[in-house]
Amino acid sequence: MVLPGGPDANAMSLAIAPDDLRQLAQHDAVPRTFAGGAGPLAALDTGGSAPRGTVLMVAGYTGSKEDFAPLLRPLAAAGYRVVVLDQRGQYESPGPDDPAQYSVEILGDDVRAVARVLREESTGPLHLVGHSFGGLVTRAAVLAEPALFTTFTLLGSGPSRLTGRRAELLDHLGPLLDAGGVPLVHETLEQVAMTDPKAQAVPEETRAFYSRRFLRNSAAGLRGMADAMLAEPDRVAELKATGVPLLVAHGEADDAWLPHVQADMAQRLGARHEVIDFAIHSPAVENPPRTLEVLCDFWSSAEERS
Repeated sequence: MVLPGGPDANAMSLAIAPDDLRQLAQHDAVPRTFAGGAGPLAALDTGGSAPRGTVLMVAGYTGSKEDFAPLLRPLAAAGYRVVVLDQRGQYESPGPDDPAQYSVEILGDDVRAVARVLREESTGPLHLVGHSFGGLVTRAAVLAEPALFTTFTLLGSGPSRLTGRRAELLDHLGPLLDAGGVPLVHETLEQVAMTDPKAQAVPEETRAFYSRRFLRNSAAGLRGMADAMLAEPDRVAELKATGVPLLVAHGEADDAWLPHVQADMAQRLGARHEVIDFAIHSPAVENPPRTLEVLCDFWSSAEERS
């Protein structure tokens, strides 16, 4: 199970209390589905007139649309329509049983399909945000069709494949899936997570959601996305060449793609770079007010430049 932070981040003091650290934040978004390449994609949509444009947010590995829940109500109040997405094989989006159908390019095609619908439904700006592995996926969408997107934000994501301790955990995924499927992976990761004091502080209701969500992951999706995340090449030069306005934002103690890696990526991209204090790898739930401020300021600046 993926919980905020990690074993190297125990000293990080989060900006909100543990009982607020949840993907269960109240919001006014309504469930809807979009047609993906392998079936329906579950989403939450704040709807509304959206005078400032539409935002499409895509979650990372083992994540879901709820990873952006604390941002939905304030972004809607700020004048944005927000759509947050479960990728195929995640939580409420079914997925195929073939791991090869979870490549970054194929998942990026799903994002583009949703983006096209949103473009048809609104004439305003379309801002794309990809978190963690979702950043690699959304990057593929931007590279394939940059004209679809007004801006692109990489949130806690990186220039290429994942390395380090989180990557080492993924190396053990295949044998666990072979031995006991998704339930065994969940049980094993839960044992690891509960050695982290921050995981222990997460309320039972939220932990129950994490368990429910993880157990609904597709086994093929877990395997295929892990393979994709461990093999992704560096595509920074290609992304820079699209000319799409870019933001690289991450927690000050990110333990996936490390802060210095993301800072270097931002410099190579010529992108705006923002460090979100009091956050680790999930700024949208660890420090929603600062994440909201960073995103809205970037979008407003891009609007002024255009």
